[in-house]
Formats: sequence, C-alpha cells, structure tokens
Amino acid sequence: MANPTATFDTTLGTFQAEIFLDKMPITANNFIKLAKQGFYDGLHFHRVIKDFMIQFGCEFSKDPNSPRCGTGGSPFGNVQDEHPPAHKLSNEPGTLSMANTGRPNSGGAQFFINTVHNSYLDWFTPGQSKHPVFGKITSGMDVVKKIETTPTAAGDRPKTPVKMNKVTIEGV
Repeated sequence: MANPTATFDTTLGTFQAEIFLDKMPITANNFIKLAKQGFYDGLHFHRVIKDFMIQFGCEFSKDPNSPRCGTGGSPFGNVQDEHPPAHKLSNEPGTLSMANTGRPNSGGAQFFINTVHNSYLDWFTPGQSKHPVFGKITSGMDVVKKIETTPTAAGDRPKTPVKMNKVTIEGV
C-alpha cells in the first residue's frame, strides 16, 4: 500500500509531501492525526532561516505576532522519539522532520522542512540534535523555496506572515 500524501495550501502556493507512514509510523501518525483534525489550518510559519529550514506547527502561531510563537506543543502531548535502525532517513533538502526541544521524547506538533542537507540533525549522527524525518516534498519545492526566501525580522519570523490555509491528507 502506498504512503499517504499531505497537501499544504499556503498563502504563497501549494506543495505536497509523501508521509512515511511505512517507515516512521509513530511520527507520521501523529502528524496525520493533527492534520485531519484541522490543527495546522490557519497557523503561520514562525521560523524561516534561508539555507537551513522553514518551521511550522506552533499552536500560538495563529497570531503571527504572538511572542509565544515557537513555544507551543501538541494537544496530544509529546511524541515518543522514533529512531528505527532499518530506516536511517537523513535530513536532506525537502524532507519533513520532527522539531523538538533537544530533550528525549519532546517532539509534538511542530516540524520543519529542510531546505539544504542538514545531516548533523540526523538521529543517527553524533551530537545533541536528533530529528526524525517523516516525509518528503514530492511537488511544489519552488513554493518551499519561496517561503524560505521570505524576508524575516527578529526571531527569524517572516515580516509578511506566511499562513497555512489548510493541510489535507489523502490515502489514509
């Protein structure tokens, strides 16, 4: 059976991603559950760093100017870290990766899309950062790049907010 697809409709365009339900079931199911409940709809990208990544999924980013942007968790609590030895998926350009605080099992609703190869964020490389990859952009990488190059202000927030109108899941 094929993996599900997520369609991300933003104010700067639409992109799609395959969600790796077959390789990362805990992280993928968490994302799918949140998306199907409409959790991500109406939120804004709260952290955009050119030549690194774009971050999304904070519950406090409904107001893109909230000082709490980037501090939110998940209505379902934290997600167990998922580091399956059989699936060493690297943080390559276009991959979706679970954000966390750096502590074990601290992921929730926030994730980021790598815009370059951030191998030092892989869970299987030395260092503190351990971010499991749970999906990959299949179309619309030009939209991701457009978001990545949005001018930013303090805290890496886009000066002109970039809103997620809706995330839809197909194939599940």
